[in-house]
Amino acid sequence: MKVYTKTGDTGTTALFGGTRVSKHHIRIESYGTVDELNSHIGLIRDQEINFLYKQVLIEVQDRLFTVGAILATPPEKEIMKSGEKRLKNLGILESDIEFLEKEIDTMEESLPPMTHFILPGGHTTVSYCHIARCVCRRAERLSVHLNDIEPTDELVIKYLNRLSDYLFVLARKLSHDLKADEVQWIPRK
Repeated sequence: MKVYTKTGDTGTTALFGGTRVSKHHIRIESYGTVDELNSHIGLIRDQEINFLYKQVLIEVQDRLFTVGAILATPPEKEIMKSGEKRLKNLGILESDIEFLEKEIDTMEESLPPMTHFILPGGHTTVSYCHIARCVCRRAERLSVHLNDIEPTDELVIKYLNRLSDYLFVLARKLSHDLKADEVQWIPRK
């Protein structure tokens, strides 16, 4: 498979199923932001962190490829001419969301309760988590916008929402593990 096809040279790209749309289409923005998020998560995974966190992040990256495939498929192309679903073996499941919730709960058991908002930073790895969290929130917002225009799998939006929570708690847990300062935001009076 060649990397360059020249089919996008005029500012359009093909969705899963062949429909061509502008490269600034909300659907492209949605799955492009998920791809950006996946790259940021790869950067976190490349840091010196606990092996178990790396395993969870690999699982997340795999799910994000699924999310991207779902977002790249317009509703009218979900069913092939044969009557089969294009993504019949792909999908985000409620168990994927429950997995993130379990990981969040496990990490929070060893963390002090939050009493204030936290300023991102304290350690490079922690900052990477906060950047990924922000990109995840953007992917979620774009997916919600897409859903306002064309129906989108509701579990995709729910997964992205829970993933941003996971990334926030991972940042806190890494701050704790790395003994980095967690600076609270205290508004001026």
